[in-house]
Amino acid sequence: MEQRKTNCHFCGYLCGFIADVEDGRIVALTPDPERYPYDEQVLASCQRWRMNLDVLDGSDRVNHPLKRAGERGSGEWERISWDQALDEIADELCRLRDENNPGVLASMIGGPHTSFWPLHRFMSLFGSPNNAGIGQICWNPRIWSDTLAFGWTIEPDITDQTNCLIVWGTNPAESDNSLFWRSLLRMHAAGRPQIVVIDPRLTKTARIADIWVPLQPGTDCIFALGLLHVVIEEELYDAPFVEAWCEGFDELARHVAPYVPEMVAEACGVAPELIQEVARAFAQSPSTIITGRGIDQIGENVLPTHRARTALLAICGDIDRPGGSSILQTSDFTSELDLECTLERWDVLSSLCLNAESTPLQSYAGYAHVKESMDGDGRRLPARYLTSVHPDLLLRAMEGTGPYPIRAAIVQATNPLVTYADTNRMLDALMGLDLLVVLDYYITPTAAIADYVLPSAGAMERATFQAHGGVANFAYGGAKATDPYYERRSDYEVLRELGIRCGQAEWWPDITFEEACARTLAPTGLDWDGYCQMGMYAMPNAPYKHERLDGDGLSCGFATPSGKVELASSYLAQLGGGACPEPGEGYALCTPGFIAEREREGWTHLTLITGGRRQPYNASMYLNHPPFRDRRPLPIAEVSAATAEALHARVGDVITLATDKGTARFSVDIITMVDGVVHADYGWWHPELPVKLPDLGGIFESNINTLTSCSLSGAEPMIGTWAYNDMDCMAKVGGEPLAFGESIEKKATFA
Repeated sequence: MEQRKTNCHFCGYLCGFIADVEDGRIVALTPDPERYPYDEQVLASCQRWRMNLDVLDGSDRVNHPLKRAGERGSGEWERISWDQALDEIADELCRLRDENNPGVLASMIGGPHTSFWPLHRFMSLFGSPNNAGIGQICWNPRIWSDTLAFGWTIEPDITDQTNCLIVWGTNPAESDNSLFWRSLLRMHAAGRPQIVVIDPRLTKTARIADIWVPLQPGTDCIFALGLLHVVIEEELYDAPFVEAWCEGFDELARHVAPYVPEMVAEACGVAPELIQEVARAFAQSPSTIITGRGIDQIGENVLPTHRARTALLAICGDIDRPGGSSILQTSDFTSELDLECTLERWDVLSSLCLNAESTPLQSYAGYAHVKESMDGDGRRLPARYLTSVHPDLLLRAMEGTGPYPIRAAIVQATNPLVTYADTNRMLDALMGLDLLVVLDYYITPTAAIADYVLPSAGAMERATFQAHGGVANFAYGGAKATDPYYERRSDYEVLRELGIRCGQAEWWPDITFEEACARTLAPTGLDWDGYCQMGMYAMPNAPYKHERLDGDGLSCGFATPSGKVELASSYLAQLGGGACPEPGEGYALCTPGFIAEREREGWTHLTLITGGRRQPYNASMYLNHPPFRDRRPLPIAEVSAATAEALHARVGDVITLATDKGTARFSVDIITMVDGVVHADYGWWHPELPVKLPDLGGIFESNINTLTSCSLSGAEPMIGTWAYNDMDCMAKVGGEPLAFGESIEKKATFA
């Protein structure tokens, strides 16, 4: 029996554990509060870590390489060797590249149970820019807006000095439920800072707020501009900081002048006094804002809302100030940009970029412009995330209507048939590929239609190195507790072996992921063993970096073209956007004819929001874990009491939601939220149903993405963000009961 330090992988925190290992098998786990996140309460309240032992040897795990034996989606598999799988995949990829161009290959990746840069490195060296994901509705909008305004990314710096914290479009009680949520509870108990929650729903987080702002979905930008109006009109801003360090204040002031509280209140569905109350509370600096997917998924409004957020922080003097927001430091360890090898193949990748004409900021040209202003400051943003292909353009290329074809895809640790918009279109596109390879733990609906399914090493079978998206001097994680069970392999090992077979051998000098991580850490002076013992690498982040003097005795300023915070963006204006943030339109999923037809049949037209998390699930994950399904067996659609009355709905009734794209069924719950809105669970499929065609794990039963669209038409024009919030749908109560969740015993075993 040995005791080994290791980490859970079931959320982004990668909490530390002590594993009891006997004969190469983990037999017990004990939380290790001496390593990140250093909080016993986090693990005491977590529901997920306890499933590690079940998942390690679960009967539904994929344990050996599988090759499709029948028709695609038939559920017929042949067990093959790793060498056969990798040889055949590499041969087919090289054939397709030779017959077309390197862009013929796409990739899709998710998390948190994976490492991003190995797949990005493989794709860069292969010569394809076509990595797709949900970055445009998750991480990219905030990174782009921060970088345009400040020259780098920022994070809330919540301390005893913080006077006001705005929690905007996120519900950490469900989506985080660990470190930050525990911190919020402590703040609430202490009565400081003042907590403002902006959300259409009275979530668990909103219930502990001092102020709850129940915005109409999609009006976030208008509300933010209203806050700016009050702060400027009442002269609550930090005049010395604005004078010394902000560019474009007068233009911003003119822009927000029409956004008086009365006008904003009418648009947002809140009282004018509430707008003034929030603005005055926030102006009591230092204050800060934390945002989530609630404002990352509002289509045309996403970048304008984030830009208004950066302007509000800036004019209140809350940038790089203790208790406000910190500008993060670049990493001492090897940067994500260097690990992904984008610059080494820049010419090829940029020439094949599909985004250039459609999303000019989210493109290689957009990245190059921002990189130019940061180069003198030594800052290195990761490129693969911020140039990732737009899903609409990806699908067009798969469908044969792009400038060149995409005929192959590698899908790693994600389930795009459930988590990507427009399920039916995605299914048709993936079914038409020459080659589909999936690296995952399970036969998910996406894996079910693959040509090859490769078994991924999971929690505690692989080392971890989480580097905060490559934008901070901070990394955490640790060692594996045991070698992978059966024939599972780490994603790094799979991609390295595939890369060598595709002619990339010189770029993969490290045999193991641990060796690669040690090389990554080497510039810091910390070795791999030291990192694993501590569970993290972090250096203090000093404030007021813009005020420091450089070698010539001049203030360092901000890594922007002007050297100041840019409240109005001349670059976005050059790209055809607004210099100051302009509110956009909501996204219509229902055509007028569809609405009229359904209304004649007794359906009701509602505003639709989705994407919210619900513990213990995360996106489409953990639905196959029996204790979780016992606790939350059914997909939920939430409405207010007034909306329920209009629908003639009671708790537990079946509600069907529909758009021109498709339908999905849910169980009704009634909560306190904005009227005329329905919030539908995201990420639902049914592992208890056959995971093969035609069922594909029930992806057409309760999967909200059968209703959504990633079309560029109506998307935010600079980044291409589509909508999961501020959409519309038709709703009707009644029909057959939901018969799912009665048993989730697998019908097939891949051990």
